[in-house]
Amino acid sequence: MTNLQDQVQQRLDELVETELGLQVAVYKDGELVVDAVAGPVTSDTLFYAASTGKAVTATVANVLVDRGILEYDAPVADVWPEFAAHGKDKATLRHVLTHSIGLPALAPDTTVDDLSDWTKITSYLASAEPWWEPGTKMTYHAETFGFLVGEIIRRTTGRRISDVLREIVEPLGIADEVYIAVPPEQQSRVATLVEADGVEDAYAMLSGLFGKVVPPEVLPRAAHFNNHPEMLGAERPSAGILTARGVAKVYAALIGEVEGIRLIRPERVAEVTGPVLTMQDELLGNQATWAMGYPVGRLGSTAEESPTTFGMPGMGGSVGWADSRAGVSFALTRILFDPAQSDSAVEIGNLVAKALC
Repeated sequence: MTNLQDQVQQRLDELVETELGLQVAVYKDGELVVDAVAGPVTSDTLFYAASTGKAVTATVANVLVDRGILEYDAPVADVWPEFAAHGKDKATLRHVLTHSIGLPALAPDTTVDDLSDWTKITSYLASAEPWWEPGTKMTYHAETFGFLVGEIIRRTTGRRISDVLREIVEPLGIADEVYIAVPPEQQSRVATLVEADGVEDAYAMLSGLFGKVVPPEVLPRAAHFNNHPEMLGAERPSAGILTARGVAKVYAALIGEVEGIRLIRPERVAEVTGPVLTMQDELLGNQATWAMGYPVGRLGSTAEESPTTFGMPGMGGSVGWADSRAGVSFALTRILFDPAQSDSAVEIGNLVAKALC
């Protein structure tokens, strides 16, 4: 009988003609059981993985709550006084992590370069009027999520979220596999992404969908990151630059023990990874179920179909998820950057889920 490593490798070898390069990593009960690549990449190649990185950002916040450094229900304004403007004085980290804080929009004139200006973006969010009373509605905070979490962490600890992340993942041996901001000496490891044919049609659709919250020119594009040191090195916690193996290991250590290390105490896992909010997304229109910073449900299924799975896909076709009941975590990255298609992430994820979950 073919083992899972061989099954995944065989399928990647078939997909690589169109996907150009892929990484897949799977952990089961803290053990790496799949580490497969295809194309001109290795397991150590870093990929810009867009919102797949939001799960890493959320994990930093959840680790700090578990350590007693942050509190889910303390007002953000306790550590960030300016944030109290326009009735946001009772808004909390819980509201940020569940995308219900009501600050989904960047300033309409935000440019790509502005995303590297931490003070400009966070000052705008502090002074912004929320779209609703925090906690009463929700919509996906595509770009603002990371700045909000990151500034809460910076105000509380005095440190950049990148530095806190490195400290958290260093014991797992993946400090150079999971980045928010990539240091100059590591940037040569980042894969050059290739946009899919017909991508402009997809971006036109996305501009219509997200136009109220993200200016079209700010939507993630391969060209923003290919050999672009300023963007690779920018502190943008709504995205991640990582390996599949690295982010899968983060998930594995969040739900269980990996090499003797847990990121949070066992009794906190259900609170962090289980459903805490279910609402209709005000912007996208779908019914959304959120854990503490992660949507519930496996990519390609629903929260009802896979209620113990949580994770985050990224525009372009990457994904990471974990099943807390089965003790499984999965991640896929790829060179083909296609905002309209994540078929390989769904297919390989389903293959893994069928075998292990």
